[in-house]
Amino acid sequence: MKIPEGFWLCLSFGCAAPLSPSCLSAQFRRPGDFMLGGLFPFGKDTVNLTARSQPTLLRCDRLFTDGLIWALAMRFAIEQINNSSSLLPGIALGYDMYDTCFEPLVALQPSLLFLTRKGTTTIGVLCNYTEYQPRVTAVIGPHKSDLCLLTAKLFSSFLIPQVSYGASSETLSNVELFPSFYRTVPGDKNLAEAVVLLLNQFGWNWIATVGSDDEYGRGAQALFLSMAGTNNICIAFEGLIPADLAEPGARKQLENVVKLINSTKVNVVVLFAHSLPAQALLELSIRMGLGKKVWVGTEAWMLSDIAASTPGIQSIGTVLGFVMRTATVPGFQEFVAELFSSVVQEEFCQKSRELSGLVNAEVLDTHCQQCDRVTLGDIWPTLTVTTVQPVQVAVYSVAHALHRALGCTSRSCPKTPIRSWQLLHFMNSLPFEVNGQSFRFDQSHGTNTGYKLILWAWRDGTVTYLPVGDYDQSLYIRKSQIQFYTADKKEPTSECFRRCQPGQFRRIKGFNLCCYDCTDCSENTFWSSTDSTGCSPCPQHQWAPARSTRCHPRRERFLFWHEPLAVALVTLTALTAALSAAAALLFLKHLHTPLVQVSGGARSPFALLWLLLQSLSCCLYVGRPSAGLCRLQQLCYALCLNGCFSTFVPKALEITLLTEFPRCAPRLLRWVTHGRAWLLVAVSLLIQVLLCCCHLYLGPDFLVVDYKSLPSEVLLVCGTQSWAAFALLHGYNSCLAFVCFLCTFMVQTAGRRYNVARGITFATLICLVTWIFFLVTFATLRTVLRAVTQICTILATTLGILASYFVPKCYIMVFRPELNTEDYCQNLTEEEPEVNRQ
Repeated sequence: MKIPEGFWLCLSFGCAAPLSPSCLSAQFRRPGDFMLGGLFPFGKDTVNLTARSQPTLLRCDRLFTDGLIWALAMRFAIEQINNSSSLLPGIALGYDMYDTCFEPLVALQPSLLFLTRKGTTTIGVLCNYTEYQPRVTAVIGPHKSDLCLLTAKLFSSFLIPQVSYGASSETLSNVELFPSFYRTVPGDKNLAEAVVLLLNQFGWNWIATVGSDDEYGRGAQALFLSMAGTNNICIAFEGLIPADLAEPGARKQLENVVKLINSTKVNVVVLFAHSLPAQALLELSIRMGLGKKVWVGTEAWMLSDIAASTPGIQSIGTVLGFVMRTATVPGFQEFVAELFSSVVQEEFCQKSRELSGLVNAEVLDTHCQQCDRVTLGDIWPTLTVTTVQPVQVAVYSVAHALHRALGCTSRSCPKTPIRSWQLLHFMNSLPFEVNGQSFRFDQSHGTNTGYKLILWAWRDGTVTYLPVGDYDQSLYIRKSQIQFYTADKKEPTSECFRRCQPGQFRRIKGFNLCCYDCTDCSENTFWSSTDSTGCSPCPQHQWAPARSTRCHPRRERFLFWHEPLAVALVTLTALTAALSAAAALLFLKHLHTPLVQVSGGARSPFALLWLLLQSLSCCLYVGRPSAGLCRLQQLCYALCLNGCFSTFVPKALEITLLTEFPRCAPRLLRWVTHGRAWLLVAVSLLIQVLLCCCHLYLGPDFLVVDYKSLPSEVLLVCGTQSWAAFALLHGYNSCLAFVCFLCTFMVQTAGRRYNVARGITFATLICLVTWIFFLVTFATLRTVLRAVTQICTILATTLGILASYFVPKCYIMVFRPELNTEDYCQNLTEEEPEVNRQ
């Protein structure tokens, strides 16, 4: 039957007053078949640590209520086990608990006592401790990490199981250094991860962090700082506060920390410290007027009596923090109430002292000297909030290991001797249950039950620990339940600068990652993640405008058929082709007339046919280019132009022989006239075909996919692979044109005769000039204008030849037929040289 809380208080106060002091200090030592050692902080503030000149016993000045409650939880768990009919039936667990006073030197004394050989007060110095039987089978505690680092080395050397109910330092996770150390609380790494997630969810990236100058504070802060740096959280200030407030200069150090926090203008402070240094920092912050901040705390001080014992604590602002997720221990409060009602009864106390005396009480008397004057009312506020399940789980873990090591059944246990080191295997391997909840030590000998996020919620001047979230690998926060104690009652911000807008990146100013300017992403880069410190380049096939959040596919760019420029060029090409075809038909119609015969006869329509093909080749440059089209473009132009120039060569050579070498002309003219002239044309074309093959072999034009020339498009253009092959291909035509020009530009004809040479001169001159401009432009362009330049060059060459050589003849044939006579168009071979006429 559950006793009402008010009845406990009345019972305690009523019994304690007349019979004070009580015998509570005699409740922490009992004999048993297997002894468990306990290390608990019953007191705080050692009184003779600095003043002592001899190795005398250290004592503590003030009672630490939490430590007393943890010790009572160990006794409660052992009594539960001893009363159980299934866990260790027939076996009685004994216990021997000592005060650590939060001081390594104090904790060292009982630790050495636990190592003494069973039944003696000496520690055996042996080479092999396999058969060594120490005073205790296992040790529960201590609470602080720095004390565990000291004691765990001692117990690990003897492989005595040690289970801490509060040490969270990650250093203790090293099972090679501490093979027999276990803990029933999560490690600091899990806590640091939870704090980082909390800050990220609220967007607090400009914070201060403070740790106590001990193993817990330094270790937890170091882990947090390493994680904060990789999660875009910037530390405006990091500092340590003294763990021992009695140290000289402790107050000055605390004042400096408060001043530095105030100077950073942060709104969030993360505090990794135990309750005593945390309380000292908060009290000083209130007195120095630090202002309302968000304090992110941990279980080490969140559930202590700071809120109840610190005047004006509500003025510090909002307190959020993580505490281990634990269940209540059924029957514990009733057990404590019943015990406090019993320790004032003489008969109970007499029996307690007798049992306590059976455990060599004279060896070391550092139990709980202040406990005899404590009443239930003194510890009740703390009792309702102090987490005791880790202590219970620690005791039960040893009990279950004993159960397996002894080979117990549900009815009995053999009382066989068990060495401490034999328990380790069973503690490592199998899970165990406590009050229906399953536990198991992981590879680092710890248990991770997760955390609760709690808020200090004030109701009529008293604090309530309000759960507002949970953490178990991920963080869930019920933000609607959180009331921020700020001036405007709104969620505070804690940022060095505002968050950048989409499409902007952070340009860091100075040395602090959270102080930055927001800069727009440039073209072809995009903003990839929130508050990134740079813009990511787009893939090659994509583009992005300035201040973009994503990339867009590039459009292909070439000379489209529907473009106005392309339409104009194709129209001009069609007109040029039509002009060439019309001229060819006209020459075929008047093939046997003197004018056509003096111009080369059938070679003229043949040349016009090549000019027609050359005009049509302009269509190869319009539309989407391909590798095959790129190979054809230069070949078609060179071959068509050669087909035209090859018909000029016989006539140019004929003119040169008659004008410059009249004495040799009769012998050589037969090689450049009549049917043999066609042989020269065929040879020229054959040479050009061979040069085309060389061009294909040495380095034909290829398709260039250019992503750099245009900002938002991919340029498809034909590129020149080998300029040597290019020069070889077109150089032959240039040589033919130059030879024809040299052969004809100085020729003079009588005014009454038609000058055939003049047409060849102007046609070749136009081609050479066009080619000079073409080469200069073509070599430097890498846009669609490259194709336009090629088309213009082809059309200029074609129209130049037509206009200078064929159109004047067409004009005579159509509009001046009276000039198309043998007298006016007489062949040079039929003229008498001027020397003979004289």
